[in-house]
Amino acid sequence: MTKKQISQTTPLATCAVTRDGGAVRVALAGDWRMGAAIPDVQAVATAMQGSEKPASLTFESAGVTGWDSRLLAFCLRIMRLAEAAGVAADTTGLPEGAGSLMDLAVKVPERKGAAKADVSESFLDRVGGAVLGIGQSVSNLLEFLGEVALACGSFVRGRAVFQRSQLMLLIKQAGIDALPIVSLISLLVGLILAFVGAIQLQQFGAQIYVSTIVGIAMVRVMGAIMTGIIMAGRTGAAYAAELGTMQVNEEIDALRTFGFSPTEFLVLPRLIALVFMMPLLCIYADLMGVLGGFIVGSLMLGINPVQYFSNTWQSVPLANFWIGLVHSTVFGVLVALAGCYRGMRCGRSALAVGQAATSAVVTSILAIIIATAIITVVCNILGV
Repeated sequence: MTKKQISQTTPLATCAVTRDGGAVRVALAGDWRMGAAIPDVQAVATAMQGSEKPASLTFESAGVTGWDSRLLAFCLRIMRLAEAAGVAADTTGLPEGAGSLMDLAVKVPERKGAAKADVSESFLDRVGGAVLGIGQSVSNLLEFLGEVALACGSFVRGRAVFQRSQLMLLIKQAGIDALPIVSLISLLVGLILAFVGAIQLQQFGAQIYVSTIVGIAMVRVMGAIMTGIIMAGRTGAAYAAELGTMQVNEEIDALRTFGFSPTEFLVLPRLIALVFMMPLLCIYADLMGVLGGFIVGSLMLGINPVQYFSNTWQSVPLANFWIGLVHSTVFGVLVALAGCYRGMRCGRSALAVGQAATSAVVTSILAIIIATAIITVVCNILGV
C-alpha cells in the first residue's frame, strides 16, 4: 500500500486549539500513526501569545483512534513551546501511556555534547593531530614489542603460559594449509622469470643460463619475498582478524582478568608458528620456482633436464641459500608481529576488525620491502 493510499483510507490527524480565559486547550483527534499528515504547531504558538499569558495548557485525546511516536513528537514540540513561554502543561488528557512518556521526555534534559557537530579543523590542528597520533602509535608499538620480548624471555626459560595444542594447530594453518597457494605462486614466478630471461638470452645463444637466472633469483630472494607476501595476505590478516574479534568480544580483557598475559597466550604461539614454518615454506617455494624454470627451459628451449638441474646446482652458491633463509625468518617475524599488533590494538566494532586486517597486510608488505632493502645492503657490504 502506498503512502497516498494510506492517507486516503486513514482518518486525518487533527489538532483543534482553543483558548478559554487563562487556559489553552489542545484537542487531538484522528489517526496519529505513520502515513497520516501531521498538523502544524503554529496554532498553539499563536494561542499562547497575547497581552495576557495563559496560565495552563491542557490536552484532550478522546478522538484519537491510533497513535505512535508521531503523536509523541508533536506533543513534545507543543510542550517545548509552553516551557519557553512559561506556561504549565498538563499531560493527563493524553492517551494512556503517552502522558508518562511525555513527562519522562521533559524531565530528562538533553545531554550536552551528545550530538556530533561539524567542526572544521585548521591546517595546523590537522598537522598537530597527525604528529600526536604518530607519537602515540610509536609508543604503542614500543610497548607491544616490549611485551613480546618479555614473552619470548619467558618462553626461553620455559615459563610461558599458552596452549601447546593451539601451537600445533597454528603450525598446521601456517604451514601445511599454505602449501597449495605457495606452490601455485612460486611455480608461476619461476615460469615468468625463465620466460623473461629466455627471450633475452636466446639472442646470444645462451639459453642454458636460464637455469642460473631462475636458481639465483628464487633461492636468494624471490622465494622468500613471494612466500612472505603470501603469508602476509593469508596468515597475517587472519591473525589480525582473530585477535580483533577477540578484542571486540572482550575475550582479551577476560584473559587479563583471570591473570593470563594476552601476549604470552595469544601472540607468542602465533609468532613461534610463523617463524618456524617460514623457512620451510621458503625452501619449498625455491624448489617450485626452479621447477617452473625447468618447465620453460625444457619445453620452450629444449634444454636437457639433467643438464638443467646440474647447471642450477653448480651455479647457485650455498651462501644464497642461507641468505634466503635469513630473509624468510625475518619476514616470518615481521608478518606475525604486524598481524598480532593490529589485532591487539583493534577497536571494538566490526568495522575496526576489517580495518585491522587490511592494515596488517599493508604493514606486513611494507615491512617486507624495507627489510629486503636493508638485508641486501648488508649483504653487499659483507660481500656475500
